[in-house]
Amino acid sequence: MEQTIPRLVQASAAAYANDSAVEDGDLRLSYAELAEAGIDAARAFIAAGVEPGDRVAIWAPNIAEWIVAAIGLQSAGATLVTLSTRWKGAEAGYALRKSGARLLCTLGDFLGMNYVDALAGQDLPDLGRIIVLRGSAAGATSWADFTRAGAAIPREQALDRLNGVAPEDLSDLIFTSGTTGRPKAVATMHGQNIRAFTAWSEVTGLRAGDRYLIVNPFFHSFGYKAGWLACLIRGATAIPHAVFDVPEVLKRIGEEDISVLPGAPTLYQSILSHPDLKRHDLSNLRLAVTGAAAIPVELIHRMRRELGFDTIITGYGLTETCGVVTMCRFDDDPETIARTSGRAIPDVEVRCVDAEGNEVSRGEPGEVVVRGYNVMRGYFDDDSETRKAIDAAGWLHTGDIGVMDERGYLRITDRIKDMYIVGGFNCYPAEIENLMFGSGYFAQVAVIGVPDERQGEVGMAFVVPAIDTEVSEESVIAWCRDNMANYKVPRSVRIVDELPLNASGKVSKLELRERAKSLRG
Repeated sequence: MEQTIPRLVQASAAAYANDSAVEDGDLRLSYAELAEAGIDAARAFIAAGVEPGDRVAIWAPNIAEWIVAAIGLQSAGATLVTLSTRWKGAEAGYALRKSGARLLCTLGDFLGMNYVDALAGQDLPDLGRIIVLRGSAAGATSWADFTRAGAAIPREQALDRLNGVAPEDLSDLIFTSGTTGRPKAVATMHGQNIRAFTAWSEVTGLRAGDRYLIVNPFFHSFGYKAGWLACLIRGATAIPHAVFDVPEVLKRIGEEDISVLPGAPTLYQSILSHPDLKRHDLSNLRLAVTGAAAIPVELIHRMRRELGFDTIITGYGLTETCGVVTMCRFDDDPETIARTSGRAIPDVEVRCVDAEGNEVSRGEPGEVVVRGYNVMRGYFDDDSETRKAIDAAGWLHTGDIGVMDERGYLRITDRIKDMYIVGGFNCYPAEIENLMFGSGYFAQVAVIGVPDERQGEVGMAFVVPAIDTEVSEESVIAWCRDNMANYKVPRSVRIVDELPLNASGKVSKLELRERAKSLRG
């Protein structure tokens, strides 16, 4: 297997030349055509002055041009920076500054938001140019004009740049958040990502000829690496889906002969609860891959019985591990698939350890630590945070509490950090608290995750208003909706005179959770 993404694209073009690589409405590319589109895009990035090691960002939903742009910029030797489509301008601005991105590929208007306009007023000293993949925006270059300018660069020059990319070069920066509340850019390399998702696609059984509806967002490892990159590795067809909508997904499954449909458990729960489910043809579905939240055993049974999946795989991963650590296997029983996150992928070590770093006995809880080729190079431009995450022996400390059984299967039971998961998206209270506190409306803010039947967990905020400031639950939620991604917005707010503190003067999240339990009955 080729060990860089650009060379993988070329090898896949040779192996699957006329097979369908990407289908997005009327835009359809064979593997040979995708490879050529990638080279043309690389020529355009070179013409725009992109040098090896530069960072180029993409802020767009799942569309074919996203894939072509990513392949092009990586072929030019640049590092891909993914920006969440759920972010507002300030969040995207931070990521662009932190990464030092020289170019941004984005959209015009999408779902009522103009991404270029959203960046107005942001201080972006390194950003030299904005390219619009679809649509138009004032002050931005259209994708057609951008690629047309690439004609000035000889094809051979682009191929030389492509072949100069090494497995140890950074392929991407994907932002995650930590307990400090500052988003961190996880830096991973070409070789480790291809190795990880060669293993992932082997375990899942993804194969040539599969038609993979990619609902998971490309800005996340699940949609990018376990999505279109895995398709490239196995010769499957990547079919991007921009906005999750149950009727539209059901329609596409039947009309486009979809065989592979990974997603968070909420995706399958939403499909199963749709009143028109039985009117749609689901006969081609065969492979589901899920994780990110606790899964009821009955959901696994219903996915097999009502949706027709032959293979259902659950797993556990972090952005810091290229997105994959453990996976169930195709022949595991439904209870194992639902109640565990599987066992380590080949050549990766996983342990549960105590506070001193000693491995605990099987069946006993401990912090999950990971060591192997899948562990990130580090947090970009943040050595101190990298040293906190990866110890001297090379173990990545995940902050998750897990229990490993005698078979080596891992069950995640708790989190050392306060992170909670909303419909498959990680939420970090400190980041949300920092955003809310910056509004000036609050003297103190504390956010916790509380159980939710549909989303798994949702946020609850406890706020102490600033002096001479009046706030209501409705006004707090409205402000949050205007200033942060929707999944981060607390679903409920309690206005209090003070927050409970522990002996060291820190807010007691434990007490807040107890309050939340009593409030929810």
